[in-house]
Amino acid sequence: MSALPWLHPDRVALLDAALRKRILIIDGGMGTMLQGHRLEEEGFRGERFAGGHDGTHAHHHDDAHGDHPGCDLKGNNDLLTLTQPAIIRGVHEAYLEAGADLVETNTFNSTRISQADYHLEHLAHELNLEGARLARAACDAWTAKTPDQPRFVIGVLGPTSRTASLSPDVNDPGFRNVSFEELAANYTEAAGGLVDGGADLIMVETIFDTLNAKAALFAISELFRARGARLPVMISGTITDRSGRTLSGQTAEAFYYSVAHARPLTVGLNCALGAADLRPHVQTLAQVADCFVSTHPNAGLPNAFGEYDETPEQMAAVIGGFARDGLLNLVGGCCGTTPAHIKAIADAVRDCAPRALPSTDAAEAA
Repeated sequence: MSALPWLHPDRVALLDAALRKRILIIDGGMGTMLQGHRLEEEGFRGERFAGGHDGTHAHHHDDAHGDHPGCDLKGNNDLLTLTQPAIIRGVHEAYLEAGADLVETNTFNSTRISQADYHLEHLAHELNLEGARLARAACDAWTAKTPDQPRFVIGVLGPTSRTASLSPDVNDPGFRNVSFEELAANYTEAAGGLVDGGADLIMVETIFDTLNAKAALFAISELFRARGARLPVMISGTITDRSGRTLSGQTAEAFYYSVAHARPLTVGLNCALGAADLRPHVQTLAQVADCFVSTHPNAGLPNAFGEYDETPEQMAAVIGGFARDGLLNLVGGCCGTTPAHIKAIADAVRDCAPRALPSTDAAEAA
């Protein structure tokens, strides 16, 4: 992968210069912001999906989905990229105004596997394409306002709802409900849309199963090879509980060594835990990684109602400690975080030097 030229060399140069100068800020939770709009079924459907399925003629060319009676689409946040683009653009704008250097596309579930829950598999490429375009437009507008602080689009590849290395059936440990090849095909299609829409980086995020991540990284490398150019790649795993391991059983250190072959620009951790609980694992990555280190934690642990209680001030105080101890290159927020959290985090790390890379050529990685 690293032998290929950059697809957007000027943007990579700007990103590299920014990373060497300061800790960069990633945006916060998309779902958290969308919940605030309290959209009902009609809001998710819009005109195109009024019947609970795709009403355009193109829909009927995809398998037999045009014949099904439709289903509830409420909760399909990625669909809002097509039905409520102004809301998605508004979320990006709010995070950019709060100080985010990088915003994530609204594409966490924009794979065929994840969209199958809504019989909208055929939208996978379009969701990624339009998701990247929305974020691109917002970032370009803010870069024009603050040319000394260029803004970047992270094209997001989520983990899907399936796991390649674990059985979903406790009575049949050898059973798998997805194959490596199926995951790779899903990721190839999604990543292609992100590239076509103008993403600056591709992030494989919220990784609970490293085999899924390997399928994504394989797909990305094949896509770049086919196109003859590459984008920087970010990898972000998730420690699923206080045991300090991913769902597929790896420690942060083992996870890093499992994905280091992809020569990512960044490796990090996000989701599942709040910043305080993530700290020892981020510290491990900071010690072993020869690339930049990122983290975007939840706003604490979910309460009994599944909500997140950590205030911007509380979260920023913990993350400020990360920064002062030299653990970070990029930081943002995941579940429960808002523009207020991102602004507080940005303020807390502003005067802290970024984590030093162990070698000068790490930033050349992809």
